[in-house]
Amino acid sequence: MNRVVSRGSLLIAAAVLAACAAKREETEVSAHQAGTAPPPPVEARTADKVVDERTRQTVTYVDLQRPAASPGFVPPPEMAIEMDAVASAPATQAEMKMASGNFAPPAARLAMPNPADTERYQHQKDNGVHLAVEQPVSTFSIDVDTGAYANVRRFLNEGRLPPQDAVRVEELINYFDYEYATPNSRDTPFRVSTELAAAPWNSQALLMRIGIKGFEIEAKERPSANLVFLIDVSGSMDSPDKLPLLKNAFRMLTDQLTGRDRVSMVVYAGSSGVVLEPTPGNAKNQIQEALARLSAGGSTNGASGIQLAYKLAHDTFVKGGINRVVLATDGDFNVGTVDFEALVDIVERERATGVELTTLGFGTGNYNEQLMERLADAGNGNYAYIDTLSEARKVLVSQLSSTLYTIAKDVKIQVEFNPTEVLEYRLIGYENRMLAREDFNNDKVDAGEIGAGHRVTALYEVVPVGAKGRVDSLRYGAKNDLAAGKGELANVRLRYKKPGSDSSQLLEYPIRKDAVTEQQSTDFRFAASVAAFGQLLRGGKYMGDFNYGDVTRLARGAMGEDRDGYRKEFVSLVALAKSLTPSADVSKVSQISE
Repeated sequence: MNRVVSRGSLLIAAAVLAACAAKREETEVSAHQAGTAPPPPVEARTADKVVDERTRQTVTYVDLQRPAASPGFVPPPEMAIEMDAVASAPATQAEMKMASGNFAPPAARLAMPNPADTERYQHQKDNGVHLAVEQPVSTFSIDVDTGAYANVRRFLNEGRLPPQDAVRVEELINYFDYEYATPNSRDTPFRVSTELAAAPWNSQALLMRIGIKGFEIEAKERPSANLVFLIDVSGSMDSPDKLPLLKNAFRMLTDQLTGRDRVSMVVYAGSSGVVLEPTPGNAKNQIQEALARLSAGGSTNGASGIQLAYKLAHDTFVKGGINRVVLATDGDFNVGTVDFEALVDIVERERATGVELTTLGFGTGNYNEQLMERLADAGNGNYAYIDTLSEARKVLVSQLSSTLYTIAKDVKIQVEFNPTEVLEYRLIGYENRMLAREDFNNDKVDAGEIGAGHRVTALYEVVPVGAKGRVDSLRYGAKNDLAAGKGELANVRLRYKKPGSDSSQLLEYPIRKDAVTEQQSTDFRFAASVAAFGQLLRGGKYMGDFNYGDVTRLARGAMGEDRDGYRKEFVSLVALAKSLTPSADVSKVSQISE
């Protein structure tokens, strides 16, 4: 992918090029007057395309007012203006005057770049409010991805609010560790905990928390791993926050491997190739040297790389072990198979063979998060966004077993609310994980995976019968004469498959209405603060008067041990979001002035 240059830089370069062209024209006209050359006709604009030998990319050089009959003139590289995939727009005389100090000819015209950000996110509407008497059942797939939190952090640290579609509230909540009870045995790979207390942003509602904790394993207990690093080395990765950060992240991962593991490395740009044949995990120098040799350049044929990586994974398949492709890219696939669904289909077919896929996202500007998350979901893996070395350490060192070792697959949650006790409910987040009610019992329907030690949290806002809800009752609605359900507020069901099995198992956990507590746990309050933060970033449709200041107060009172400082960092991010959000008064002034 070509580099992007600013409008100001283009104007300055255009002025310099115009001056060069004008000087050359003056020289040629003088030569004609001296009888040594014919006067050439003048074109409004011409352009030369050459191949940069260093990057192997096509570069367009703009030559303003170049005489058509004169020999080809190519400016030196420092005057190059990269124009591929750039919209053409004329520069005004005022802009030319400001940029060039008045020496650019008035007739000069220049193709300008489109400043629009090309990052891609999947659009999802917030989950709505449902009347329990009309729709008592809520069904969704589990999600252990946390990439949205790191991506939101990147936006805020850059001094701008994230796009609403980049904010997936459940991924913000699940970024943090919570002290859930651990499973009693590995026969049931995880354990479910619930908590019910007042919702901090709605005085009429309760907040119901469902927490899942997978069993943990020591590093020495982890099965042997057959890993294929699939690394994007296209030109779009030539940025400090992309390939250099990626190489350091994989060095961290390599340090965690042992002689029982095998590592291969595939790279792709315009084409793909194997840069490291299957190598023992303890041959660290050999792996590190292969990483060090990587450099960026060329277009991005992601499909070619994916197919080669899976082939290599099959060639070195470890029965009973971890077989996984780890894809690291900005997701900007622009040659080969670029159809979104076709790429997902490739990965879906391969997951049936026992090879899973983890995606690690890097970079800004052209980042395709929508593709990264979908590929990970299709590949029975998880997705993370790496914005710093600290995040790389969290995902690839501290949580390595969770990232690599799946303990339960196709995990689904279904909550049935008791209409005699619950007026209405709303699931917070998981918009892109919703399932049809009948999908819960259909083992052919794909769902999320849980890794060793993973913690997963889901929150419902629940309005009990007798409180004021958000939805008016129907004038002609049927009365509900159901029994009280033995004082139960809801019943939580989970389905999951053990690795290697095609049949699911069912777990059930009823929640009684007398489980409501006034003494909320620290983790409950902190999870509520993160949920409120995510909802505010998405527009705060259901938040009423609850604001960033309220989020800060709630979070500061629920810091807990915070051994790694993640909760403290969260409070800082809330402060950044607050400072970047226009006040109501400022918004009104802006509207009036317009």
